Parts: sequence; structure tokens; C-alpha cells
Amino acid sequence: ELLERVKKGGGENAILRHTQRNKKVFVRERLRLLLDRGDFLELSPLAGLDMPYGDVAAAGCLTGIGRICGVWCVFIASDATVKGGTIYPIGVKKQLRAQEIAMENRLLSVHLVDSGGAFLPLQSELFPDKLHGGRIFYNEAIMSAMGIPQVAVVCGSCVAGGAYVPTMAEESVIIDKIGTLFLAGPPLVKAATGEDVSPEDLGGARLHSQVSGCSDHFAPSEEEAYECIRNIVCTLNCDPVPEGDREPDSPLYSPEELLGLAPLGYSCTLPVKLILSRLVDGSRFQEFKATYGTTLVTGFGHVEGHLVGIVASNGELAHDAALKGSHFVQLCGQRGIPILFLQNTAPQPAGPASISQAEAHSNRLKAQASMMAAVACAAVPKITIVIGGCFGNDSYAMCGRSFSPNFLFLWPNARVALVDSRHLPTVPPAGDWTGEELELEQLKAKWMDLPVSSVIFFHCSAVFIVLLKPVQFSALSRLEEESSAFHSSSRLWDDGIILPQDTRKV
Repeated sequence: ELLERVKKGGGENAILRHTQRNKKVFVRERLRLLLDRGDFLELSPLAGLDMPYGDVAAAGCLTGIGRICGVWCVFIASDATVKGGTIYPIGVKKQLRAQEIAMENRLLSVHLVDSGGAFLPLQSELFPDKLHGGRIFYNEAIMSAMGIPQVAVVCGSCVAGGAYVPTMAEESVIIDKIGTLFLAGPPLVKAATGEDVSPEDLGGARLHSQVSGCSDHFAPSEEEAYECIRNIVCTLNCDPVPEGDREPDSPLYSPEELLGLAPLGYSCTLPVKLILSRLVDGSRFQEFKATYGTTLVTGFGHVEGHLVGIVASNGELAHDAALKGSHFVQLCGQRGIPILFLQNTAPQPAGPASISQAEAHSNRLKAQASMMAAVACAAVPKITIVIGGCFGNDSYAMCGRSFSPNFLFLWPNARVALVDSRHLPTVPPAGDWTGEELELEQLKAKWMDLPVSSVIFFHCSAVFIVLLKPVQFSALSRLEEESSAFHSSSRLWDDGIILPQDTRKV
């Protein structure tokens, strides 16, 4: 339902105004004209929903990966039906993520620019910082130096900072009577000089094709513009994707069954091998250290014909499991094999209550630290799919967002948070406290009498949370809401929510 809503951009009225009054092609139709026939991978389609400044459908732009004349590319296409093409902070973040993917994978970058510039009331979130709007132009320069081709189509208004996107591309196309390119539009010219000037005279297609030279190609229509881009791609000397010799084997068990196998939480006892048997080609999986550290499943398999190393949560990431994971990740790095992480991690357990437990806890932390280092330093492509919980420290070792996987996707049932609202840790009951422990407990008791909504304090590596009764339910409901997959995806903490049965395709 959400995806269908997002596909309508700014709504039916906005699409009618865009296509009938402004005589433009809707952004999804533009992609159909530009890309080769077949499916493309759209990234973060739910970004921008339920933001503090309102809904911004798909963050005001479509990004993804597709093929043009057989060449893989990353596309960034403005949707002018959303907020009139105005750029919001979440839209900048989405474009930067698309550029990051293009740089990491050395993919051709294609911009379809139809933008009204930045949303000025939020300029402090768009302009001044390192990863704000100016970073888009910096990335364009760096990609050019890396030899990564970039092409652009000016298929609408291209105002202010947005004007640098096509001018910094290797080749650009501008569309007659539709594309305009200027730093300040006619209203600002009127305010500054008192002169009346039309958009076409100020920065239209003929001006930039015949006078300024800002555009390299003139297109009488949108259809001809996208055909021109396809012709340009054919001259970039990029090798098309080779066709496979044969179709990969399908799993013995239907991937459609993954929808019913998606775990409801980290405590689910469902063996992860049931999921693997519906993901890998022919359900063939060469397991590594099968009888050691069994709460983590590692091994090799093929997905759509591609050899991958698989690291899959099968319970709590214990000491033995973390050592096994570290060994396997290093093995994949040495062999140059991409790694697929299937993450269903548990929240950090409560702190140790005895010396023996403290020793075990320390050993576990050391093993996890070793696995984190191995994951961070593995110089191979890494893809993470959160199939259940994404909680606490375990998620770092399983290549969470902060460990920069090449892609990170969520199943709709995924939960992303430091702690699980359904299993909030609480302060353990008082026992025979002595010395500093007694003093700490007395201080906690005093805090309980203070008129505050909640108290959070830390002890060793464990987090203890005390919630006072008046706000207990509101705090829990907020944590529940903020840990949902949809909250994560709307803020671009991932690359999108995918249906479990589509995992192989993605």
C-alpha cells in the first residue's frame, strides 16, 4: 500500500498538472524511456515519509540501478510532482547515497534534473555542513577524476545550486521549451533589476546550446533526449554486462515461502538454514565449521549464479560464534568472495552478576571485537539483509549500517534499535549490596522520587533503564514506533524495504 502511494509521486492532481499543463513526462515514464526493458532496482522508495517537516514522497527523487544499452548505471531522477521539485534535506541525503553507490561500484551515473532548488526554510539542514547539498558537486568532481562517466538531462527547471549538476557532467542534454538552466530565475531578476525576462530567454535550451555552451546536446522533445542519452552511453567505451551462459538453478524450496518464514524477533527459534534453503541456487550450501559456534551459520553458496560467502544469525552471537565469524570473514576477504550477511541480532544482554559471568562476558566482547575488525577490513563487497532484529552491539559485527555495507536492505518485519521495546532491560532487584554498590542503589532510590519523566543510567557495558509509571506507555510506544523498518527506511538508514520472497532478485 505504501509503495503504491509513493508511485503516485505528489498525487494525481500534481501529476495531471505536470503532464498536461507543463507538458512534461512523469518521472517513472522517463525511466521507462531511458532504461533497457526489464526490472530495475529502485533504492529507498519509502524515504521521506512521516518526516518532521511532513511527507516527501520518495524524498522527491527516484534513485536506483538499471541498465542502458546493456551498461549498468545508477540513476538520480527528480520528481517535480513532489513539492514542486523542491529539494528537502532527505532528498539531499538520498542523492548522496546514490552517488556513494556509483563510486563504490564504479557505475555510470545518470541525472534527470527537474528541480526547483532548495527548500529555504530548512536551509540550515541543506547547505552549511560537509554532507549537505554542496557535497553532490564535490562528488561529481571526484567521480570524474576516478574516470566514472556522468551524463545528465535537463528535463525541467534547474535552478540555483541544481544548475551545477548538468554543467559538471561529462555530457548533458537540454530539452526545448521544457529545460531551463539558471542560478536565479525571472522573479529574482525582476526584483534585482526591474527587468522582465522569460525563462526561455534567461536560460532556455537554445540559449545554452547555441550561446553559452552549458549544454552539449539540444533535444526537441523528451523522447529524443532519452534516445540521445542512450546514444551517448554507447560511446562511453563501457563494457555491457555479459549474458550468462545458462540460467542459475532455482532453490529446491520456493522463495515464496520466505514470507511465512520471516522471524518475528531475535528470540525466534526458527533455524536460519530454512531461510538459506530458499535463497541459494539449488538449495546447495557448503557450510563452514558446521558444529562449532552454531548460533552463527557460515558457508558458501551461489545466489543467481554468483558465488557468495554467507554469514547468518542463528541465535545470540556468543564467543565461539564470533570467533567463527571472524575466521570466515577473513577467509572470504583472502579469496575475494563477496559476503552476504543475514542479520537477526539480539539486544545486549544484562551485565554479569558474578566473576565467572564477567570473565565469559569479557571473552565474548573480545571475540566480537575481533569479528568487527575482520568485517571492517574485509576488502570485498558486503550486502546486509536484516531479516529480523537489528539490536545492540551484535549488529555491528553483522555489518550494520555503521560498518558501511555496499547495500543494506530490510524485510518488513525488521526491527532496528539499541534495545527492544518488548524486552526492555530493567534494574535488577536489590540484594546484599555493600560499599559502592549500596551507595549506588541509594542514589537510584533517590532518583525514583524526582519529578522527571524517565531516568537512564549506565553500569559497566549494560544499559539499565528506569521508566516512571506516568510515561511508561508513551516511552514504550515511541520506542516501538522508532524501531520499525518503515521508520528506518523513511530516514535512509538503509537502502530500502524488500519483500522476503524478492530477496534473490534484489
